[in-house]
Amino acid sequence: MTGIMSLLTDGFSSFLFGKPETQRLPVRTSTGQAQAVYLPTAAPGLGDSGVIIGREVYSGKGYVYDPFQLYGQQLPAPHWLVLGESGNGKSALEKTYVLRQLRFRDRQVVVLDAQGEDGVGEWNHIAQALGIKPVRLDPSDLTGEAVRLNPLDPAITSTGQLALLRTIIEVAMGRQLEERAGYALKAAHVHVMRTVRGRQPILPDVVDALRNPTKESADLLSLDLADVRIWGLDVALVLDRLVDGDLKNMFEGPTTTGIDLDAPLIIFDLSHIDRNSIAMPILMAIVGVWLEHTWIRPDRVKRIFLVEEAWHIINSPFVAQLFQRLLKFGRRLGLSFVAVVHHLSDVVDGAAAKEAAAILKMASTRTVYMQKADEARATGKVLGLPRWAVEIIPTLTPGIAVWDVNGNVQVVKHLITDTERPMVYTDRAMTEDAMDERVRAEAALAGDPAA
Repeated sequence: MTGIMSLLTDGFSSFLFGKPETQRLPVRTSTGQAQAVYLPTAAPGLGDSGVIIGREVYSGKGYVYDPFQLYGQQLPAPHWLVLGESGNGKSALEKTYVLRQLRFRDRQVVVLDAQGEDGVGEWNHIAQALGIKPVRLDPSDLTGEAVRLNPLDPAITSTGQLALLRTIIEVAMGRQLEERAGYALKAAHVHVMRTVRGRQPILPDVVDALRNPTKESADLLSLDLADVRIWGLDVALVLDRLVDGDLKNMFEGPTTTGIDLDAPLIIFDLSHIDRNSIAMPILMAIVGVWLEHTWIRPDRVKRIFLVEEAWHIINSPFVAQLFQRLLKFGRRLGLSFVAVVHHLSDVVDGAAAKEAAAILKMASTRTVYMQKADEARATGKVLGLPRWAVEIIPTLTPGIAVWDVNGNVQVVKHLITDTERPMVYTDRAMTEDAMDERVRAEAALAGDPAA
């Protein structure tokens, strides 16, 4: 009875309202017509203002990035971290990025070039093409023509000089400076600043003041003069390495004249420095502080400070502290710091884990090229990358990277123009045809109509 009533009810409903389900005739169409019905979708990009990096792999859209345009809107900080195994395109990305940024008139770039072959740095081709002479620091240069950077340059404030001297000593000793040694250093620095006239104070002046402290420095705290001399002995021995030891010919004299700090591109060639020696972090500390006081100015110029082998900075607690201050200070004056490292484990597992975490936190842009699966998982955990991005990092091919711009994650293929290609690929195994192409490209950049 219930089944009959249900049938009658359904029939009555159909009579009143029509069939409960409509019947539609099939529609035949082509793929060309269907694409207008099923529109493709893609994640939002970063806008169209800045320099072209390449294209998004999944959507095919052009990928444009500029930390200065995005800062304050989509980026809380303009600093950038680039990671990945060698041979996957990090170097090509850095170089094309700099060349494209230099097309803007209000851009200026400093590069610490820590790699190279045949006695020159990786950026030598670009320097030649743009008519720029790299600032080459070389402790083995005994000709008297080596470039020097003076930690006591008058352009650096007295407070900055003392902080830099402490950092040099702490990096060389591998530990913090004790209070007594710190007092001896401060007293020697004050004496040099008061007594040297008519020339730049230099490191030998500080070493001499440490070995021969003044009676005034002892009387100030009612100390015995011999005690002040003993307190400063280890400090003097460390600084003596920079004056007359294995680290000489770079920091013991006045700053070399002729370094053009107004050039659009300034390259410090560090390729002659042993990457694994204590000289590298000391050198980066001196260059960083020297640039902070002589290069970064409130003149509305947007500046990029690119550091290769940046683990020398981030992995040293004393150097990392200096660069933390530089990054915080420089952000207000339009500075974008670009740190290039091979593995995140090089920095997060080191002695400066706390300082490394602080610097990584300030890098709102992270670009990750191919890494092995274990390294990719560790990188993803530290950087907070989504799971899908972590899973594809080991499968990435050269030139393709995961870009994370403050949470906007995309897979991007870097594109290189024919003019850029011979300059950014610096492998000495280049073919003769490629070398000829590089010569033509350099001539084209120099404005040679025959190129």
